[in-house]
Amino acid sequence: MPELYALFGGTFDPIHYGHLRPVEALAQQIGLTEVTLLPNNVPPHRPQPQASAAQRVAMLRCAIHDRPLFNIDTRELERETPSWTVNTLETLRAERGAKQPLGFIIGQDSLLTLAKWHRWQDLLSLCHLLVCKRPGYPAQMASSEMQQWLEDHLAHDIQQLHAAPAGRIWLADTPLFDISATDIRARRHHGQSCADLLPARVMAYIERAGLYCD
Repeated sequence: MPELYALFGGTFDPIHYGHLRPVEALAQQIGLTEVTLLPNNVPPHRPQPQASAAQRVAMLRCAIHDRPLFNIDTRELERETPSWTVNTLETLRAERGAKQPLGFIIGQDSLLTLAKWHRWQDLLSLCHLLVCKRPGYPAQMASSEMQQWLEDHLAHDIQQLHAAPAGRIWLADTPLFDISATDIRARRHHGQSCADLLPARVMAYIERAGLYCD
């Protein structure tokens, strides 16, 4: 069985420690050696990014220059259509084969709203869902049906993620970081420091590019 391979999608406008540190903790917890950052082009569930695609990729490169766990896949930026996760996973499944264990990393907030995702019922046929904690979000799903679905697919042993290509949900015990890109952009707009919220190289790039000041 090939090694478990994980992806982490997002707008990354900008990338910050609230993205990086929980995923690093998750990787250590379940034995990931590679996590691919997957920047969205047209995110279906949120406002359009303020930074351009090229700027967001540049910030990702700044963030991971000394973090060998991470790499970047820009395929979603090359599409004109919305970044539907299920479509990307279908492409990756075709590329990597039926036996490759695939994990898709999301936050607790995304898990709670998963029923609003495009073709969400197909996700577990393509990957495992690896869920990081988010501050301020409940542990229970919104309906009894969704809670039962969650419980039916929970992985209780890390080896379940490595021994099957897809089909499980892992609720990771990751640290909580109350950091958001929205807050960083607001701080920049008001001239406040963000230095403790994201890597220094990312902050330096933001300042050089004059991002999030308007």
